[in-house]
Parts: sequence; C-alpha cells; structure tokens
Amino acid sequence: MEDRTERGRTQENGRSDGAAGKQRSSPCASLKMFLVALSFAYFAKALSGSYMKSTITQLERRFDIPSYLIGVIDGSFEIGNLLVIAFVSYFGAKLHRPKIIAVGCVLMSIGTFIIALPHFIIGRYEFETSARRIVNSTLNVSPCAVGSSADLTQGGKLPEVPATGCEGESNLSMWIYVLLGNVLRGIGETPVQPLGISYIDDFTTEENAALYVGCVQTISVVGPVFGYLLGSLCAKIYVDIGFVKMETITITPADARWVGAWWLGYLIAGVITLLSAIPFWFLPRSLPMSGPRGPEKCTPEQKSFMKHKYPADEHASFTEMAKDFFPTLRTLLGHPVYLTYLCVTIIQLNSLIGMVTYKPKYIEQHFRQSASKANFLMGVINIPAVALGMFSGGLLMKRLKLNIMGAARFAFGTSLIGYVLSLFFFAMSCENAKVAGVTLSYNSVDRISYDKHPVFTACNSDCFCSASDWDPVCGENGITYVSPCLAGCTDSAGSGKNTVFSNCSCVGVAGNFTASTGQCPHKDDCDRMFPYFLALSVITSFIISLGGTPGYMLLIRCIKPQLKSLALGFHTLATRTLAGIPAPIYFGAIIDSTCLKWGQKRCGGIGACRIYNTTSYRIAYLGLTLSLRTISFIICIPGFILLSRQLKKEEENAINKALANGGTELEALRKEEFIISNSDQMSDNSTDRETRL
Repeated sequence: MEDRTERGRTQENGRSDGAAGKQRSSPCASLKMFLVALSFAYFAKALSGSYMKSTITQLERRFDIPSYLIGVIDGSFEIGNLLVIAFVSYFGAKLHRPKIIAVGCVLMSIGTFIIALPHFIIGRYEFETSARRIVNSTLNVSPCAVGSSADLTQGGKLPEVPATGCEGESNLSMWIYVLLGNVLRGIGETPVQPLGISYIDDFTTEENAALYVGCVQTISVVGPVFGYLLGSLCAKIYVDIGFVKMETITITPADARWVGAWWLGYLIAGVITLLSAIPFWFLPRSLPMSGPRGPEKCTPEQKSFMKHKYPADEHASFTEMAKDFFPTLRTLLGHPVYLTYLCVTIIQLNSLIGMVTYKPKYIEQHFRQSASKANFLMGVINIPAVALGMFSGGLLMKRLKLNIMGAARFAFGTSLIGYVLSLFFFAMSCENAKVAGVTLSYNSVDRISYDKHPVFTACNSDCFCSASDWDPVCGENGITYVSPCLAGCTDSAGSGKNTVFSNCSCVGVAGNFTASTGQCPHKDDCDRMFPYFLALSVITSFIISLGGTPGYMLLIRCIKPQLKSLALGFHTLATRTLAGIPAPIYFGAIIDSTCLKWGQKRCGGIGACRIYNTTSYRIAYLGLTLSLRTISFIICIPGFILLSRQLKKEEENAINKALANGGTELEALRKEEFIISNSDQMSDNSTDRETRL
C-alpha cells in the first residue's frame, strides 16, 4: 500500500516536473543552446565576410574598377555598423538580446542576396580577345590589321569608335548594388558580437568565460575556412556558366581577365545566414536562478555565478535610458586603460584588415597563382592556423590562470614575435613577369626594367594596333606580348584556348615566329619560394592569434561590469570606423600606384589593373603593414604603465575595504559581547532577588 502511494507521488511529481519543464527550460540548457546558436551565427557572418574578400579580384574584373574602389565596397560593411552599433550595444543590453540578434541575422541574409543581384540584371561578361570564339570555323582571323601605327592618335591609341551597345548602358554602375548590400550586411551584423558576448559573460563563471569566448571566436575563424573554400570553388566556374558555351571561352582561370561565378557563393552564404537566425527566436531574454526549482544539472559553482550582472529585466523607459547614455559614454572614454587599449587595437586592426583583405591578391600577383588556388590556400592552410591559435590562447589563459596584467603581457609578447617573423617576408620575392613594352624593352628582352617602354616598334609598325587592349600571348621566345597585334602576328589557327598565332615578327626565334594565348608561366623561381612563404605565413598567423583571446578578455576585465556591454559596442564601433572603413581604401590606393598596365572598359575609361610591379607591390604592402604594427608597440609602453597603476589602486582599495569591513565586524562583536554580559548581569540580579525572597 505504501509502495503504491509512493509510486503515485512519484508519478505526480514527475508530471509536475514535466509541466514545470515545459514552462521554464533549464538555464544551463538555455546557455548551451545560446552558445551553439551564437557560434553558428558567428560562422555564418564570418563565412559571408571571408567570401567577400575572396571575390575581390573577381569583382574588380567584372565591374572594371580599381582596388581602392573595391576598398570602398569592402569598407561599406563597417559603415553599416557605424550607423547603429552604439545604440544597439547600449539599448540592446536592456532589451531582449537573442531576438535582436535574430533580426540582425535576417538583415545580413537580405544584404547578401542584394550583393548577388547585379549578375541577374546586367548583360553577359565580355572581355577583349583576338582569338576566334566560333568553333570549327574556317574563317582566318588576322590580329595584325592592315594599316600603320602612324594612324594612331598621339596618345598611342586607336581613334575613338563608340562601342556597340554603350548607348543603352545605365548611368548607375552595377557595383552600387554590391555596396548597398554590404552596408545592409553591416547593419545586420551589429548586434551579434556585443550582445552575444555580453550575454555569455553574464551567465557563466569568470573562469569559464575565457574558454567560452575562445570557443565562439574559434568558430568565427572556422567560418572563413569554408568562405575561402567556397570562393575557390566559385572562382573555377566561369561567371556566365549555363548561358555560354565553354568551348568559346578563350581564357583560363589563371588569366588576368578571368571572372568566376562570384554571385553563386553569395546566394549560398545568404541561405546559411538566414538559417542562423532561427534558434534565437526561441531563447529567453535572461536566465534567472530564482524560484523553487533550480537547475539540477548545473554544478554548485555554476549555480553561484548564474545570476544577472545587468538589470536587463528592469523595464526602464526609453527616455531614462537615453538620458543616461552620454554620461555613461563620458565615463567610459575617461578610463585611461580602456582608451589606450582602444588606440592600440585600432592601429593593429588597420594593419590586420589591410593585410587580410589583399592577401589573396598578393598571392595571385606576386607568386602568379590563380584566384582559385589563392583562396584555397587561404582557407585550408592559413585560416586553420588562426583558429587553432585563438582556441589555444583561450585554453592557455584558463590553464595558466592569467590575471589582467598576465593577459596583457601574453598578447603583447605573441604580437611582437609575429612582428619579428614577418620581417622575413621581405626576402621572399619573385621576379616580375617578362612583358614586352611593359617590364621589358622590345630591343632588350633579357633585362627587366620598370622604365616607360614604348609598345610600338619596328617589328609591329605595319600593324594597326591599340596600346590600351590587354590580350596577352606567349611567344616561343618565352616573352609575353600585350596582344597578338603588338607581337606582329599576321595569321592564326585553331579556336578558343587552343588558338595559335603565327608569323609573329616580334617573336623571332630561329624562324619559329608563333605565339599562344595567355601569359608565359615563368614560375620556376616562384615555385621554389612559394612553399617557404606559406610555411612562414602559417607560423606567424598562429603565433599572433595566440594573443587574440587574452587581449579580448583584457578589454572585458579592465572596466566596470556595468559598462561592459557599452565598452564592447564602442570598441567595435571605433575599430570599424577608424580601421575597417579606411584600411581597405588606402591599402587599395597604394596597391593601385604599383600598377603597370590598366585594362580598358568596353565603353571607354580605365578598368581593372592587369599587371603590377611586384617589387613595389611587396614593399608597399608589407611595409605599410609592419609600419602600423611598430606604432602600436610604441603606444603599448604607456598602456602597461597605466594598467599597473590601475591594478595597484584597485588592490589598495580592496585592502582598505577589507580593513573597514574588519573594523565594522569587530565593533559588532564588541556590541554583542556587551549585550551578552548585560543579560548575564540581569539574570544574576534576578536570581539574587529570588534567593532573598
């Protein structure tokens, strides 16, 4: 009978527990759910962001724009952040953070779809070529038109003839859609980092916070692995795949005119980002521990720390929050350690963003790799080293139990070692491509020179050529010529990629005067140097990223808890405004200054760069990167002094508080002893009275 009663009670308790479980989920389970959801959101935004960087050269060629304009497009993402991040970080901490993040993911997805839109509203990609596009045609194309170079204008170009179809061209450039879509991506990405990290830090122990943040940051670095791999895959596919016959395409992925299916990756990234928004709609606003039923699966340590660190549930009015915003911001900016940290990270991120944005392009131009291979190597070799470094940094911080000063020293040391190793990149150089009339003189094809060389000479004087076209051919002598016409070729055979030009008067190799489409490889010296470049790149990336998580935890711990969400948001705002926006622009402008040969737009005007001075490119790219890091190291010196003073002051305050608390406790003990002694005396007096009576 008792067993039945006990079973009945157990069943009743089970039903009540189940009902309570439906009404309220376990805070530990919700925290894990949020950690997984935030990691997926980080993965999605990192994937689309890295894919944008992997398509830089594709966008340059497709829209015929220079590198600095690509920098404007890349920086437009940060402009979107700039518009809303301060208010999202401040007001979002007082509202429903998971749902705000969900709205942001939806906006990111829409922006990604808008970026791909121009492909579907503009015509097919056209590039300059002298090869036949008609397969099995018997028509003999003569690159060397009848005429003379004397018929050219003074600028060395053919007389202006309007291109067909230019009258119907829209005055609005199609890259504007890419820019607007990227701005919307930036707006949507705004709440993910400040609100997500502060939410995790609110409901976990201080010891585990570094590990959890390290896990999320690691996932955010895994995203670029797939982003660059997606970029590598799409770069192999021709931009108009499915709409043109591939037999008629006369260029290969290694050609400077090749454009891959850049739009396809944006559609895939948009779908993934949209899926990442779903879990956040089902997460609670906060994880309170009050109530009769605590989380059974939480450890005692988790139970003691799982509590509100911010008054998120206090429904303050919008006016009250707005009045408190500027005084709070003034207090934050008056913090010397935070301000110094902000300056250091802004300068270092200028260096990092500029370097990462144009690193695939650097690999393409300097080591003569295709865009597909450059993206593949970035995704498979370089990015995993960064992910491992960030995770290891968080793990080491937990194992070594580093305090604020220890984290600062660790981050500084790893950055300094990476800086020293990066100096060796200057020694890893490749000889520039040998292009007649650009890096070589027609009269001296053995020595590379960057002086201005004429493209018209005696060997092509009978041809009616344009100096602005870029349609390179490789002569039998191993020299690349700007076009078959400028190589003096009069006949051609074959079609598409297999076109062979003959009777090329400028080639002149013992009676064999032929040339084939595309640039000459000349990769022997680069093939030997490239593996060393990759190995050093992996090592430096790993070492520098080791300090990423300790440096981020320094940002969180150096300020008061109630300022944490605003500090994270303003840090993101400042770095993206002063680093994310300008760095790609001025890095791109400096890279443009090293261009040797610009392409020509179909309807006139300068297009994308076709070939660079690799020596100047290397010095400008690496020199600017390391110069910015040098400045940041100098600012770190007063930063360490200020941090040590702050820690010393906090320690003195803690000691004084402990002494004050000790004095208060001693006073309370004395009062208690006095009360006890008085009560004893009163009891003794009453006993004496009773005895007398």
